[in-house]
Amino acid sequence: MGEKVVAGALDLSDRQKYRRKLHQCLEGLGRLLAERRFDRPRNLMGMEIELNLAGADGMPKMLNGQVLERIASRDFQTELGMFNLEVNIVPHNLSGRVLDRLAEELRTGLGYADRKAAEVDAGIMMIGILPTLGREDMVRSNLSDVDRYALLNDQMVAARGEDFSLDIEGVERLVCTSGSITPEAACTSVQLHLQVTPERFADVWNAAQAVAAVQVAMGANSPFLFGRELWRESRPPLFQQATDTRPPELQNQGVRPRTWFGERWVDSAYELFEENLRFFPPLLPICDEEDPLRVLDEGGVPQLQELVLHNGTVYRWNRPVYGLADGVPHLRVENRVLPAGPTVADVIANTALYYGLVRALAEEPRPVWTRMPFTAAAENFDTACRRGIEAELLWPRPGRSGGLTRVPAVKLVRDELLPLAAAGLDAWNIAPADRDRYLGIIEERCRRRVNGASWQADTYHRAREAGLGRAEALAAMTRRYAELMQDGEPVHTWPVDLPAR
Repeated sequence: MGEKVVAGALDLSDRQKYRRKLHQCLEGLGRLLAERRFDRPRNLMGMEIELNLAGADGMPKMLNGQVLERIASRDFQTELGMFNLEVNIVPHNLSGRVLDRLAEELRTGLGYADRKAAEVDAGIMMIGILPTLGREDMVRSNLSDVDRYALLNDQMVAARGEDFSLDIEGVERLVCTSGSITPEAACTSVQLHLQVTPERFADVWNAAQAVAAVQVAMGANSPFLFGRELWRESRPPLFQQATDTRPPELQNQGVRPRTWFGERWVDSAYELFEENLRFFPPLLPICDEEDPLRVLDEGGVPQLQELVLHNGTVYRWNRPVYGLADGVPHLRVENRVLPAGPTVADVIANTALYYGLVRALAEEPRPVWTRMPFTAAAENFDTACRRGIEAELLWPRPGRSGGLTRVPAVKLVRDELLPLAAAGLDAWNIAPADRDRYLGIIEERCRRRVNGASWQADTYHRAREAGLGRAEALAAMTRRYAELMQDGEPVHTWPVDLPAR
């Protein structure tokens, strides 16, 4: 949600006016789709990575304003918390040696940012949830000093009408409350964008939903929150609860949360935008001067600002995106499933698996979503978040006999999905060297049953066994993680050992 929002008082009539504009935007989107005004296929992908700032002691640093001032690059932006940054990678064509080019760009950009952060005694951390964050860090005063975050927080707090409740039970249980949405800032993710034509959108989105659990199982990297060991990927339950504007009574009525997996396969992008209007009240009812229908009548292309802004406050794990480039509209699927880190090599391996799988699955004659109920995909996502690389997932049996079977994620990936991902990368014309290098990292994770979350948990428990207290062990593990992240070798090769004391 990159709009320039100016904080200020909202009148009671603003929501009604905004709702009318939203429906005009939706009608405009429908007309653009009917008139086939969208960009031709361009095989374009994009990436955003949310980052943490931590000191040499492993503790969070609330310094993103100072760090961004020193970085002085439009590629780096604020995120919700003062201990967050975001780096945006310019769109690339999915072909050739793009994976290695992305890796090099990331290493260069993150290395530069880390050197600039060091000028204020901070460092860049790619990790799903910084293990040393404490409840005392999750206060409104630690939101980034940006109007849109203040306004979003105030609107969400007003919509809920009471403190936000966190109750996550995993290896341990965390129960606490927050008077702001700041706990959401603990979640730092990788967002993968894929530009698609309207005709291919539904197939790509459905494929992305089907493999979301596989992404999490392979890439989980967020086992700790506020000193407690929870799910192997604790971002999804934290994100849902930290943004949940429903008091318990509305939850009991079945009102949908603003952060959700979804509830059905779709046939078009339009359905998702329409659902967002039908189910979710506006949080930022700020109207643009554009009349989208008049722009269309005059032969132009509307920006649909209200639709874009509203869409940014509904946190689907695979989100539809409308955008304009050089005056031409396009659609993207934004995949928001993956946590950040652990290393650039791991991020690019996760990227290769995703783009390979969605291409292959979207083009199958009998797509997986025609052989698996949506409820199974949703159950898989929950299971993968809880269990990580040890998850067992529901998946259609091979052949035409039909039915689902429960299979270990590592076996499913090794035996069935890695060959599909390789075929998908071949279809994108990815260089074989890139394909084999990065899918090989996923294969080794499966063979060794190691990902970021399992390494964090194993190293933390080793520290506890050596006599460190809970907070000391988390800090020691975080410092060791930072060292190995800088070395750059994939996480499945990391030793599980204690840092020097």
